[in-house]
Amino acid sequence: MVLQTKAFKSRLQQDDIYSIDIDDFFKSAFSVDCVIFGYHEGQLKVLLIERGAEPYENFWALPGDLVYPLEDLDSAARRVLEDLTSLKEVELRQVHTFGKVDRHPLGRVITVAYTTLVETSELNPVASSWAKESKWHSVKKLPKLAFDHREILDNSFQELRNIIRYEPIWTNVLPEKFTLGQLQLFYESVYSITLDKGNFRKKIQGMKFIQKLGETQKEVNHRPSQLYRFDRKLFNAEKKKGFSFEI
Repeated sequence: MVLQTKAFKSRLQQDDIYSIDIDDFFKSAFSVDCVIFGYHEGQLKVLLIERGAEPYENFWALPGDLVYPLEDLDSAARRVLEDLTSLKEVELRQVHTFGKVDRHPLGRVITVAYTTLVETSELNPVASSWAKESKWHSVKKLPKLAFDHREILDNSFQELRNIIRYEPIWTNVLPEKFTLGQLQLFYESVYSITLDKGNFRKKIQGMKFIQKLGETQKEVNHRPSQLYRFDRKLFNAEKKKGFSFEI
């Protein structure tokens, strides 16, 4: 490492293109931003906080903050989400890194976005720390966001659409026993489209890992629909073959 550093300094000194000291490379900060998508009965939302601190005080933003010097990224994402929204044990996955030089007014901050999909009725976010408010917002009607958070949100939304082509993350938000109508409504909400009912059911019924139970809905004000369940073992077998759910 010492030799590499010396060689790099030598190259900096010899090349007129470089006018930066190597110490400047270690002056960037890192942050994490959490894009928490929530779904309930056809409504897709995202969790935002109202900032109670500068910069962008009083703006809505994704739950995010700086990473501590001795903290790894995954731990920071979990900590920040809990600090600002009181949510614990939410499974997060890295989505993308955003590093425009001027994305933060106080200096160079590179942020790593994390995302997940949850059932909104099962969580009760409560603003804490410097967040003034924590609230679900419809992805179809968003306020002006702080920093480059709209870009981060849009990127994460596209990633969500990509994920559901290969992974059944809708199991996070649908009942254990669900109808094909409920499943179709989920896909329509995420893709913002209207699907043909017959074609959708034909495609779903050809998937062995979505099993018909021989049961119908109970206590509903309409004709009861057939219930289905997701079989994880059968899905894993299909996934090994290169499964992709194209609608």
